Amino acid sequence: MDSTYFMNVLTPMLQGCLVTLAVFAVTIISSLPLGFLFTLMSRSRIMVLRGFAEVYIYILRGTPLLLQLMFVYFGLPLLPGVGKFLVFDRFSAACIAFGLNYAAYFAEIFRGGLLAIDKGQYEASKVLGLTKFETMTRVVIPQMIRVCLPSISNETITLLKDTALVTTIGVAEIIHYAKTAVNRDANPFAFVVAAAIYLVINFVLTFIFKKLEKKYEF
Repeated sequence: MDSTYFMNVLTPMLQGCLVTLAVFAVTIISSLPLGFLFTLMSRSRIMVLRGFAEVYIYILRGTPLLLQLMFVYFGLPLLPGVGKFLVFDRFSAACIAFGLNYAAYFAEIFRGGLLAIDKGQYEASKVLGLTKFETMTRVVIPQMIRVCLPSISNETITLLKDTALVTTIGVAEIIHYAKTAVNRDANPFAFVVAAAIYLVINFVLTFIFKKLEKKYEF
């Protein structure tokens, strides 16, 4: 196998890698704060907010991501009356579906982190005269992050691998170009290259999260 063939396989897959990373980045940026918002809603004393959050989390965690992806891209435009306002290009549909799905998973991770915080922390903060906002930002959230980091790390790595699903709606990412090369050349080498790209990215993500976990150790 010569270097020319290797570059012919690698070059388009690196272009697809940029799309993969774009979907990954948009999903992380949108789903983490949205997930925390749903965590707060699920703990709200307002029944409507709590009920909405619980139903949302149940549905998004209880149905396949692939189904949600197809529904956003193919299904939403077919809804009576409002469908014409819900037509998205492939990349946008992928980001919306992934963001909504992972927000539900991160919401449960954050909920577990909040439940791990001892109630005495809240009482001590109140004695010290901290407001609810100060208690949340200075006391609760830092400890919650420490508890949640391993789970967030695992979910983030899962997200990177799940981005391969976007090829089902025609988004040209790593797997798309790998399949194209294999079908064209009848050579599985492109799949090996794709696996190597994912492993490199996962190595970087794992390294980053290990550094974060050490930072929050105490």
